[in-house]
Amino acid sequence: MTSSFTYEDCKATADWLMAQTDVRPTVGIVCGSGLGGLADMLKDQVAFNYKDIPNFPQSTVHGHAGRLVFGTLKGRPCVCMQGRFHLYEGYPIQKITLPIRIFKLLGVETVMLTNAAGGLNQDFKVGDIMILKDHLNMPGFAGNNPLAGPNDERFGVRFPCMSDAYDRELQQLAMDVGQELGYGDFLKEGVYCVLGGPSFETIAECRMLHTLGADAVGMSTVHEVIIARHCGMRVFALSLITNLAVMDYDSEEKANHEEVLQTGKQRAEQLERLVSTMVTKIEHNNNYA
Repeated sequence: MTSSFTYEDCKATADWLMAQTDVRPTVGIVCGSGLGGLADMLKDQVAFNYKDIPNFPQSTVHGHAGRLVFGTLKGRPCVCMQGRFHLYEGYPIQKITLPIRIFKLLGVETVMLTNAAGGLNQDFKVGDIMILKDHLNMPGFAGNNPLAGPNDERFGVRFPCMSDAYDRELQQLAMDVGQELGYGDFLKEGVYCVLGGPSFETIAECRMLHTLGADAVGMSTVHEVIIARHCGMRVFALSLITNLAVMDYDSEEKANHEEVLQTGKQRAEQLERLVSTMVTKIEHNNNYA
């Protein structure tokens, strides 16, 4: 299996894609659970099913469409993953992050990731949008890191820095754009913790993660961030808080995927508008370029 993770294989996939479309994206967007509508905003779309792309994994989760969509967002060339890959689907971690390396080889400079997450911060409400300022990588603590194994210098250095993983200028831009759009009440920032899944967290686990400083918890994004930073792309990430983690034993609440997709529907349009407006500003404002 690992043969399909080489630089040459990533390059072959990127070349195959570039032969099929004239779009040369500078922004790469990854859509989380129920948030695939972002891709539908692209004009002059050229879309590929994952199953048709050489070396590409396939999405197995309801709410993740499994298409790579090229197009323009207000004139800005973009590529969008409608549906992502997760550890709990049984993929090796290098396969999950393969599309991010393909983004790099397509010419992408900025990666914008969205996800659905459970809120741990007691001030968060369902429907809040959290700008990621940092992360806790639990699978990484256990030795499951997408950069494990031989390092290819053509992608990046052996030991990449992660203290600046989330671009501060893009975080500020998101806050500014959010205020302009009137989203101030539900736009938050915080630390995202990734777990392997697919089972949701126990009450004890939620308490532990909250104590460790996590504001939200989910099953994605962090692996992609590590790979994007390794190869020098700027990173911005958003979590849609789709449910609140259960913190006490008397609670009747239970986490479920349907709730996640339902909240996604209600807030998705605003999240999409935030991201699409940011994309136009990255282009027009040299401070952020």
